[in-house]
Amino acid sequence: MTRSVVALAGLALLAASGSGQQPPVFHIDLDLVNVTVTVRDARGGLISDLHEEDFEILEDGRPQKVQLFAPAASPEERKELALNLGMLFDTSESMRKDLRLSQQSAVRFLDAIPRARDLVLVFFDRDIRLSRYSSENQQGIFERILETEGGGDTALLDAITVYVSRVADTPGRKVLVLFTDGDDTTSRIPPQEVMRLVRSTEVTIYPVAFMGHSRPNSPAALRARALLHGLADSTGGRVFEPTASKELAAIYTSILDELGSQYVLGYVSDNAKRDGKFRNITVKLKPAGLKVRCRPGYHGPQDPTPPRQAAKR
Repeated sequence: MTRSVVALAGLALLAASGSGQQPPVFHIDLDLVNVTVTVRDARGGLISDLHEEDFEILEDGRPQKVQLFAPAASPEERKELALNLGMLFDTSESMRKDLRLSQQSAVRFLDAIPRARDLVLVFFDRDIRLSRYSSENQQGIFERILETEGGGDTALLDAITVYVSRVADTPGRKVLVLFTDGDDTTSRIPPQEVMRLVRSTEVTIYPVAFMGHSRPNSPAALRARALLHGLADSTGGRVFEPTASKELAAIYTSILDELGSQYVLGYVSDNAKRDGKFRNITVKLKPAGLKVRCRPGYHGPQDPTPPRQAAKR
């Protein structure tokens, strides 16, 4: 989904302030397509020293003019990087054996990550419970996480929908860390609708999948794994599958390193149609031998369907 330039101006201003450059000026009546990009070398190392001229972005095969470029933050700037963080916790019956590990994982992750500008916690089983914290009001979060109990069915897709709906119009980078086994037993929103929603919202999803107690080749486990990988692939994120608590520190480090090394590219699409169709995004790099990960595309804007008028008698 495109987003008003005004909503993204803060990110451009942040990048400019860190580099000492004059912040760019945008027109209010334009829409930017915002793409978060992770770049790695052939060995898997993160690349964080590229420049705007190193990138080329295409939509449905057509080159687009980059109008916003927010480079990767230096280590000194990471603590100031604007971040809207969501954390979804599966507290259903299927996660009972892994709930304590999931809770401890979340606490350690929050303890390691720089304080987010906006933090949304969502606990879900058959019910969905959401709390939102500003950067100045994040006291008591650890206790809230560790004291939460759960049980019953799982409304995973509904919980993702609730979260995305709450943050869709929030400016800046949106990152969702999802602690779950991927099981869903009671959601009302179908998977294809959730996939369309996340593709239309500039959120990067990192599922931390606790699947050690399920049969790895069972139909349920295969569906869960496919769902979580689909969410990550559709948003430019990654799936992690820890089997022991000792693996969690490396996962946190990996996510934090990515967040501190990403680039944000913004462009105004040359496609003026408002048909809501999916548009493919391709990011190319001029330096050879580098690998790019970003969301594969987005759903274009769509005019609301006019209400049907009652037939005259």
